[in-house]
Amino acid sequence: MIEAAEQDIETPSARQQVVLDAVLDLIVEGGDQLTMDAVARRASCSKETLYKWYRDRDGLLRATVQWQASRVRTGRYDGQHLDVTTLHDSLKGFAANWLQVIASSTSIALNRIAIGHAASGRSNLGGIVLANGRFAIGERLKPLLEAGRDAGLLTFEDSEAAFRTFFGLVGRDIQIRLLLGDALPLSATEIDRDAEAAVDQFLALYGQVKSHPKS
Repeated sequence: MIEAAEQDIETPSARQQVVLDAVLDLIVEGGDQLTMDAVARRASCSKETLYKWYRDRDGLLRATVQWQASRVRTGRYDGQHLDVTTLHDSLKGFAANWLQVIASSTSIALNRIAIGHAASGRSNLGGIVLANGRFAIGERLKPLLEAGRDAGLLTFEDSEAAFRTFFGLVGRDIQIRLLLGDALPLSATEIDRDAEAAVDQFLALYGQVKSHPKS
């Protein structure tokens, strides 16, 4: 059996993960007041190490965004023997991962800062978040959508358009409400329910097989 997975993502070392998690913690705690000194202190490493790994603050932020976005994955699937149940479950797993990530305090804080920087032209953080967040996530999911089309389970002409529809069904107005301070109740049960509904709606629009077996 040949397995397929999302585009390979380079996993940071355990020590680098400590650094990137420290960046996320500092962003949640202090918003835009992030410095290399503060990261070095929080992660118990030297600034020289940070500059060696990431070159500058933008490089560190880029790696942090990639680390946060890497939590959204499609999982592994058999691209040659994809069936409707596997397709449904893979899409649902992706949707639930994404909802969990965007609802986290770290993503909310990071996106708020990126929006502010994009509006003021202060830095390229908005571009970094777009390139390594939404756009990278799209490239991660589109191979699954295309595998579903090749297996006769989905019908669409453009995978980017199909992804944008799926993205909209999953996200709805959730992210903008979170960014504007709405305290949405998003428990694991509610996320699972929302992910299930989004996938069912997507398959109703694009699916050749209109239902999947229920356990």
